[in-house]
Amino acid sequence: MTDLPLSQPFRVASLPTRKPQRFALSPDAATRAAIAKDLEITAVRALRFEGEIRADRKNDFLLEATLTATVEQPCIVTLEPVVTKIETRVSRRYSADFTVPDAAEVEIPEEDIEPLPEVIDMGEVAVEELSLALPPYPRANGAELGEAVHAAPGEVPLTDADLKPFAGLQALKDKLGKDG
Repeated sequence: MTDLPLSQPFRVASLPTRKPQRFALSPDAATRAAIAKDLEITAVRALRFEGEIRADRKNDFLLEATLTATVEQPCIVTLEPVVTKIETRVSRRYSADFTVPDAAEVEIPEEDIEPLPEVIDMGEVAVEELSLALPPYPRANGAELGEAVHAAPGEVPLTDADLKPFAGLQALKDKLGKDG
C-alpha cells in the first residue's frame, strides 16, 4: 500500500524502554471507506485496533494488540452482502538483530520476527492484519454453488456424475454384492 488511509507512526528511537506505549485506533467513516477500497471489499463498518508496544529482550520490541472489525464483502456465489465480525489477537516481535536469510530454502521460526524498522506504523499493521483476517470466500447463508453444465452446440454436456468414473463401478459392486 503506497498511501496508507490509516496511520499512527511510532519512531522506535522515541519509544519508552521501561514501560509499554499504549495505542488505540478507531478510524472515522471516511478512513474506513478508504481501507475498504484498498482491500477491495464492500465496506469496513467498524474497526478498532488497540494494544501496546514495549521493549523486550535487549534490542527488541514486542507489539501485542487486538483487532476487532465488522466488514462487508460480496458473496462469492450470489454477490449478496455478507457481514463478518472479526476479532483477532496480534503479536509481532521486532528485532534489531534480525537478518534476512539469503538461502533458497529457509526454516520458518516458531514466532513471527520482523526486522526492527525506524518507524512502526500501527495503522499499517492494523490494515495488514485486517486483510489477513478477511474470509477469502465469503458465502451468504444458504448460498450453494450449482452444477455447471457446459457443452458446444449439438453436444451432450458432461455433468459432475460423468466426471466420476468409479461411481458406476461402486454401484455395480454394490449390485453384485446383493445378488450373489
